[in-house]
Amino acid sequence: MGPGSATHHAANAAHCVASGARPTALAGNTFSLCFVHGALALSQAMTSPPIRQPVRIIGIDPGLRRTGWGVIETEGNRLVFIGCGSVEPPDDQPLASRLLAIHEGLAAVLGDFRPMEAAVEQTFVNKDGVATLKLGQARGVAMLAPAMFGISVAEYAPNQVKKTVVGAGHADKNQIAVMLKILLPKAEPKSADAADALAIAITHAHHRAGTALRLKVAGL
Repeated sequence: MGPGSATHHAANAAHCVASGARPTALAGNTFSLCFVHGALALSQAMTSPPIRQPVRIIGIDPGLRRTGWGVIETEGNRLVFIGCGSVEPPDDQPLASRLLAIHEGLAAVLGDFRPMEAAVEQTFVNKDGVATLKLGQARGVAMLAPAMFGISVAEYAPNQVKKTVVGAGHADKNQIAVMLKILLPKAEPKSADAADALAIAITHAHHRAGTALRLKVAGL
């Protein structure tokens, strides 16, 4: 901006103050002079804040017999139920075929609901090493499916999910079901796996800002 423009804006502003006219913009609309109730106020012109968009989240509870999934939307503190269900591969199929069925089922859900973020429950290690290993394979598929869609995947321990939803890290499934009816009144999961998946999605909705920051710091 040249000297002539500055002189013009200053003179224009002085006229605004003296006459009590409407505000006149200065410096390319960065600042404006306002005459309000006989007092001169300098206010910075700000662009309107962007409209907050709801974030769609899918929670996944991995399992070889049933892999639960639940989709919600979060906007600020507001939670909206979108859908839930489970992928149930045939028990009589070989392990590889069951893992493929889980992947294909989740891929279909991801394609239909198009979530923006995903959350998967971490594996609970028990005394049965073989069962833990198989569950870990199902969990790997559960993480791979959204990753192939370019969706970021967060992980949460079972106790963290229970503590977030119920308030106690050792809550049982009945307590989780009660809280789901309060947090998502329209949700009617047909299985405990679908209910757990919704709880995982709610957990991510609560912790997603901190999770995103940790991923950014880690460079992921």
